[in-house]
Amino acid sequence: MKKIAKKEVKKDIDMMRLMAKYNNEDACRNLLENLRWPDGVTCPRCQSKDIRNSYSRNQFDCGSCGYQFSVTSNTIFHDSHLPLPKWFIAIYMMIESKKGISANQMKRTLDVSYKTAWYLCHRIRAAMTEINPKPLSGIVEIDETWVGGKRQHVGHGYKGNKVVAAGAVERNGDTRLQRIDNRTHETLHNFIKSVVAPDAEAIYTDDFPTYKGIEDEDTRHESVNHSADEWVRGDVNTNSIENVFSLFKRSVMGSYHKVSKKHLDAYLDELEWRFNNRENPYLFRDTLLKLIHSENLEYKKLVT
Repeated sequence: MKKIAKKEVKKDIDMMRLMAKYNNEDACRNLLENLRWPDGVTCPRCQSKDIRNSYSRNQFDCGSCGYQFSVTSNTIFHDSHLPLPKWFIAIYMMIESKKGISANQMKRTLDVSYKTAWYLCHRIRAAMTEINPKPLSGIVEIDETWVGGKRQHVGHGYKGNKVVAAGAVERNGDTRLQRIDNRTHETLHNFIKSVVAPDAEAIYTDDFPTYKGIEDEDTRHESVNHSADEWVRGDVNTNSIENVFSLFKRSVMGSYHKVSKKHLDAYLDELEWRFNNRENPYLFRDTLLKLIHSENLEYKKLVT
């Protein structure tokens, strides 16, 4: 069978155009202003459009309530001393790196400290969380996996240093990834009900017994018996969600090297955002929109 070449998505911007077009603070601020206030600058406090611009301080003064603000006020960029061109490069690198980018690589690329690079990556990651995403429909594949490195001098199957991640993917659609506490019937069924539409056509899983009983009058449940080396039966398989988890594990091994339990959801959100926008030609713009509509993430919240 002849393999069909995957159509390449033409992006609205590449690294060379990004560096040429947004190589100074003014150009970056102008773009953020146009994205944040497409109908003209508006006071975040009283919504007035009676705004005076102080170009020397990159600030706006509201003529109605006297509030002083900038385009980065009350956003993820707030109180950052990193130049906006470096922010833009960091954002582009994170959305275009299929397997993610480590804080050490970001540190070397931007010529900043490791602490700055680590905090920068997590601030961008924090904005990649989807709020109330649309439930998955059609045919949905479900799987779960253990995340964590190997331990020496412990028995085979030791899971004390691992955590569980659950995943769902709609055929030819979006994915949903989440850290879960365990693989019990209640936990996995609650995850499925939270991400899959009630009228989905079918749910495909492996033969893990906990998935039994997930079907209802609207949605059938079928599984493949991995324990008997059955991976595909007709169109029933879990290859898509297994590929998503494979990509995540390659990211951990090849880029991040290790991921803490505390921050696992953030890394899953990052992969989910990239995967769900894999055919979005305006991914850089849309990621900027997420950033300017996300509140600042304080460093102490990440480390405590």
